[in-house]
Amino acid sequence: MLTGVMFAMPEEGQALMEELGSGVESVEHGRRAFHFGKLWGADVVLVQARIGKVAAATTATELVTRFRVDRLLFTGIAGGVRPGVNIGDLVVADRLVHHDLDASPIFPALEIPLLGVTELPTDPDITRSLTGACEAFVRDGLAADLSAQDRKRMRVRDAGVHTGMIVSGDQFVSSDAARDAIRARAPDALCVEMEGAATAQVAYEYAVPLGVMRAISDSADDRAGAHFPDSLGRLAAACSHGVLQRFFTTEQAR
Repeated sequence: MLTGVMFAMPEEGQALMEELGSGVESVEHGRRAFHFGKLWGADVVLVQARIGKVAAATTATELVTRFRVDRLLFTGIAGGVRPGVNIGDLVVADRLVHHDLDASPIFPALEIPLLGVTELPTDPDITRSLTGACEAFVRDGLAADLSAQDRKRMRVRDAGVHTGMIVSGDQFVSSDAARDAIRARAPDALCVEMEGAATAQVAYEYAVPLGVMRAISDSADDRAGAHFPDSLGRLAAACSHGVLQRFFTTEQAR
């Protein structure tokens, strides 16, 4: 099985790139570098999707159509939207929604025109495995991978794991007003980011299994612009590495 592993920003995939090691086969296409190798025994294509929905959809389509991956995984960071989803928590998507998609009155707000769907599901088996990997990482890996000083600086306290709706849009949400508007439009949203729903739409249209995991870097509020940079490097790298290590290792042991 070949897994396409996507991340948006260099900091998010830094530890994964290091784990892949040197001497791997890399292919340049569409201004992207697709790296072929193994992560904890699993055959992967590792690629930086870049930022935003068009970039993510382009990358996912390449992975599916050109490189023929059997499934997609996307890891990264997001802003917490629902109260109780705090900095340092991990969120696994069971469905994703474009919070900024509105073709009304021709189509209902948030519905994807001509597909007739609003919520794009992830694969249930992958979602369960990712959730288990997140719980294991929070239980025995987070404190080891992030020092007490790092956790204090990032405002990470007792990290939790959530499974539910992730919403995506082509904006960095960084105000109370924008966050509250998302809450009103998508009351079930746990967090907001800029790539997941686009990747999920590609997976849906091509019938490819998908899993999405996000670490919460900020609260998508007036303080997000200050909190986000603190979490981007160490938190993003530690969570992506730690969760995927447990995901693939458990899978290979079966």
